[in-house]
Amino acid sequence: MGQPPLIDLHGITRTFGAFTALHGVTLQLPPGRTGLLGPNGAGKSTLLKILMGLIEPTSGSGRVLDQPLGGDRDSAANWRLRRLIGFMPEAEALVPGLTGIEYVGLAGELYGMSRRQSQRRAHEVLGYLGLEEARYRNVEEYSAGMKQRVKLAQALIHDPPVLLLDEPTSGLDPAGRDALLNLVRELGTDHGKSVILSTHLLADVQAVCEQVVILAGGVVRGQGTVEELCARRADRFKLRVQGEVAKFRDDLLGEGVTVLADNGHGELRVAVPAGWSNLAFFKLAGCNDVVIRALVRDDETLEELFLRTVNA
Repeated sequence: MGQPPLIDLHGITRTFGAFTALHGVTLQLPPGRTGLLGPNGAGKSTLLKILMGLIEPTSGSGRVLDQPLGGDRDSAANWRLRRLIGFMPEAEALVPGLTGIEYVGLAGELYGMSRRQSQRRAHEVLGYLGLEEARYRNVEEYSAGMKQRVKLAQALIHDPPVLLLDEPTSGLDPAGRDALLNLVRELGTDHGKSVILSTHLLADVQAVCEQVVILAGGVVRGQGTVEELCARRADRFKLRVQGEVAKFRDDLLGEGVTVLADNGHGELRVAVPAGWSNLAFFKLAGCNDVVIRALVRDDETLEELFLRTVNA
């Protein structure tokens, strides 16, 4: 038998009174690093809380790490599930008056570790995340970047196979964001952690993730690798040409090519008809005293894909 999926959801719906946060979400995700991408209010945080067993779906079923979802939030099954998951919330979620080592150690004890185990592990994790010198300072004195790292530390304290990270770069400057994303990517590549990174920032997904799930209005609008999702425009090309551009452009139109953009300086974006051979570009160029300096496929960017699917 093959390895079970990391997450396997079928028709997950969650309502809050008259408001429906998730509409029949069906997902099957393999282990690895997945970006849960969507605008604010898309239902991302609700989905993470369901995966953690913190709230129940109104309807539907699913499994995480082959553990069933649902049931009372304090059930034995949900506690077993939470011990397999490290959760980094979007909210600050720090306890004023505790030092970094006390805060992370407390998280370990809440996950079921002994005090001795949690203290030893807290020192290890804080050192790994670059907070060794700040471990005896109160967490409310930390900078924004340090607060995000100590939140990541408490998610790692029990060495879970899965990390659920809700907007982990929120409030960070560009340098702090890059440093944190590098750590998250390293946890996946070097330490074998599966990561679900929930964010509305496309750059974060591109920097870390292998898979993308686009969620908008509580509905899954797209799923796959970045390459799979963005490679839907095999009929589109970018051209940079030199010479009699106007005549070359007219001949392209005569061959059924659609000119999508022309900057007037020899740079064109085109869509070609079915059965088109790229050799035809060079044939038409030769007939019009034009030199093709560049010819590349115009794949859809993740940003274009995101805007297209969210606004569909």
